[in-house]
Parts: sequence; structure tokens; C-alpha cells
Amino acid sequence: MIKNRLMAMAVTTAIVLPGAAMATNGMFMMGNGTKSNGRAGAGIAIADTAISAADNPAAMVNVGNRVDFGLQIFDPDRDAKITGNTTPGMGGMLNYRGDADEDDPFYIPEMGINYMLSDDMSLGFTVVGTGGMNTNYDNLMMFSGGQYSTTGINLEQVRMLPTLAYKINDQHSVGVSLQVAYQQFSAWGLNNFDNPGFTSSPGKVTRKGREDSWGFGLSAGWQGQLTDSLTLGVVYNSKIDMDELDDYEGLFAEQGDLDVAENYGIGLAFQATDQLLLAFDVQQINYSDVDSISNDLQSGFMGGAMMMPGQQLGDNNGSGFGWDDMTVYKLGVEYQVNDALTLRAGYSHSDQPISKDQTLFNILAPAVIEDHATIGMTYELPNGSEISMFYMHAFENEVKGSGSIPGMFGCNPNTGACGAAGEADIKMSQDAVGIAYGWNF
Repeated sequence: MIKNRLMAMAVTTAIVLPGAAMATNGMFMMGNGTKSNGRAGAGIAIADTAISAADNPAAMVNVGNRVDFGLQIFDPDRDAKITGNTTPGMGGMLNYRGDADEDDPFYIPEMGINYMLSDDMSLGFTVVGTGGMNTNYDNLMMFSGGQYSTTGINLEQVRMLPTLAYKINDQHSVGVSLQVAYQQFSAWGLNNFDNPGFTSSPGKVTRKGREDSWGFGLSAGWQGQLTDSLTLGVVYNSKIDMDELDDYEGLFAEQGDLDVAENYGIGLAFQATDQLLLAFDVQQINYSDVDSISNDLQSGFMGGAMMMPGQQLGDNNGSGFGWDDMTVYKLGVEYQVNDALTLRAGYSHSDQPISKDQTLFNILAPAVIEDHATIGMTYELPNGSEISMFYMHAFENEVKGSGSIPGMFGCNPNTGACGAAGEADIKMSQDAVGIAYGWNF
């Protein structure tokens, strides 16, 4: 009866409360779960909560019977700037300086439940925010054409992970998860792109309201205790093939296809002393496998006012955001002060995925963060349950555009006279706090 109720709560959380997930490593979250986030996302070789399946499904058989719930409060700061535009007759109106910040932060839930079917097999269900992006600019004329006062996008992605894990022996475990993904998307104020010559599907680029889609993929992992103090983990997450966002088939390549990128990683956990644990993960994210994310915007433009057939927005090889693949390095430390209190800290680094000639369209998705620093803690209550917390700061990073705005944006469509198109610069920093409650049963 208790298991059935907990599973019902899990499914309800997954469907009703996906939350808004925000990008920190490109379109991906820094980490999964409050404990992992306290270590800057390092967790591939660690098994400590029912959220651990999101880092490595093999961890779950080492977690035991457990339930975890948590909430992250995420506050990003996004800025954009367009300078040097001298379109004749526009009086500098296409130049821009502003931020895309909402008045309120974003709330990202997490939950997991794990049940031991036997001493060497477990069945779990985990829900985590996978990634996303949100921007909302006032009076961004180069995108809206002045037809609407605001311009932006909102993307929210969540993964639901039914997970089966098996302990081969006392040292090695394997696991597999079905990745069930759900995403919501909306865009507004992109009217300059919503016409023939820019998109293969005029009328399906902007202001279509909220559209959602589902998708499926697989995750597989291994954890092995190589020595008494060293544990190694490996995980592979396939690309999640999402249904097309039909209402926005004129915006994303392949008629609205926005998949979740393939990613994989390796991690180690070293128990240096009875109190001190060191963790290090390397994660590879292959955005190049998702055309709507990786295709360049520039490659679709000719010198005139049209985009080349076959490379318009929405085409099979349609222009996109021009993101590169990412490699993320995560270093975490955990110190057990006493039987009740554990402290954590971490730092992660990557090279952000947006090159300087791709900044224009990425005003909508300025995912340029490279460095995160975190602290965290867990306190065990007298009844054996735990409260965990973390704080994350993602350091401000800016990408200054060079050749980022096609020359056509410097031409007056009414007179044909042309000036300089200018450059687009994008910048972001972030802060987040999280709290979670978990217990073994």
C-alpha cells in the first residue's frame, strides 16, 4: 500500500509539476539532485539518494529503499546588446541594450523513489528537470519589427526515469533507465522571421502559445568499487527523440524537431579518509547531433533579404542556434563532520557552446555559462531522515559577437539602402539554492 501511494505521488509530480528548468551547461542542468548539486554536479560514481538514477542508473541498487523530494530556486541574469547598426532611415532603432530577466525566480522540483526487489535488484522512479531556457526582452526591434513590445522564448524539459538496477557482485552494479521526456515551448515577438524567405512555414514561428511534446530514450550505467577507497562509474544517455513541436515547425529545423542531446560521462569517487570523499566527473554533451540546436544561423543567409532554400528556418537542414559540443569537468568534495552533519563543495568548468559569429539568434538562448561554484550540506534528523541544501553561483560570462549579424539586417527593405548590420553581444550569470528531504524505509 505504501509503495503504491508513493508511486502515485511520483507520477503526479512528473506530469503536473514539471517546473521550469534552466540551462547551466548549454541546455543541461549543472547536476541532478540537491546532494549532487552541492558537489557541482559530480555524482556518476556515487549512490546517495533516489535521485541518483539521473546521474547513473547503476547507483540505484546501492541506494536501498529510499524516497527523496526537493525543490531548487533558480535565478538567472541574462543580458543582450546590439551595437553598431546603421540601417538607413531607422535612426539606430535596431540597436539594443537590455536584460531578459523575469521578476520572479524559477522553481524546479525533483523527486525519486527506490525499492529493493531483492538483495541484488532494485526498481526506481526518478523525476528531474533536464534543461531549458527562458528569455523575455522589451522592444527588441531586430526580432519583433516593432509589432509586439516583448520578445522571448520559454523552454522547459523534464525527464522521468523508471530504472532497473542489478548488483553483479559486492563490487559491481549495472542499471538501465527508460528516459521519458516531456517538454513545453513557447515563443513570441519573432515577427521579422515569420515570413516567406526566412522560414519554410510562415505563421508557425512565433505567438502560437504553449506547445508540448513527449520523447523517449535509454540510459545505461555501471558502477564498480575498484578498491576499498576508489569507485568508478560510467553512464551513457542516448539522444531523446522528441515528437515535433508542430505549432513551431517554422522555427526549429526538421519541421519543429527539438530533441534532447546525447550525453555520456565517467566519474570517480575517492574515499581519502573516513570523513573525506573526493569526486570527479567528466561529461560530454553532443549538441551536434541535434540539427535545430547545432546548425549555424549564418550559413542560411545570402547577401540579400532571403535565406537559401533548404536552409530556411524549419527546413530539414534549417538554420539553428549554432551550438558546439561541450565537455564539462566537475570536481566535488564531501566531508562528514560528525554522524549527523555532512558538508559539500564543488567547482565545474566547461567551454560554453556559442561561438562569436552565432550570437544573434542566441540572444534568445544566451547559454554562455562556463564556471560554477557550489556549497552544500546534509543534516540527519533524530528519526533518521535527512535535510539537504545547496547554493550555486554561476560566474558571469560574456560572448561578444563578431560577424554575428548578417548584412541583410543593415538594409532598409523599403528603400534598399544599406548600412552596417552591427554586432550582438550576450551575457549571463546565475544563482540557485535548493533544499531536499529524504529518508530510507
